[in-house]
Amino acid sequence: MTAGLDGKPVQASRGVTLIPDVELDEALRQDYDMVVLPGGLPGADNLDKDPRVQRLLKDMANSGKFTAAICAAPKVLASAGLLAGKAATSFPGALDQTALAGLSYREEPVVTDGRVITSRGPGTAMDFALTLIETLAGRQTRDEVESKLQRPT
Repeated sequence: MTAGLDGKPVQASRGVTLIPDVELDEALRQDYDMVVLPGGLPGADNLDKDPRVQRLLKDMANSGKFTAAICAAPKVLASAGLLAGKAATSFPGALDQTALAGLSYREEPVVTDGRVITSRGPGTAMDFALTLIETLAGRQTRDEVESKLQRPT
């Protein structure tokens, strides 16, 4: 399910228009195994400023559930306090390493540290998606999905 902050169409950073399935307030009434934040600007800034998103991320972490973010969105995880003492990655410059005590910044396509998963950007999106599948459904499901993608070995 996709949720928008106000339920209106979202103009993505590359010009694509996305239509959320539900408004965030409706989505917050449900339970999830994982919350995934999309990247891009100004979208990541809008997520970062929304107290409902901050509260959701903290609730997910406190419940031992997964949070994930790609591109500029790992900074939203950082604002919620979820990257303190963690290894993470992001689009270059999205995470101010000097402001994040204990962050171990990595320049890898996808970084998983405990129940937090981060990725760098559009070029790493497929690796990120496959990691999310593996996290939620297991290695066998990831392998089944990946085998149909014709990715280079």
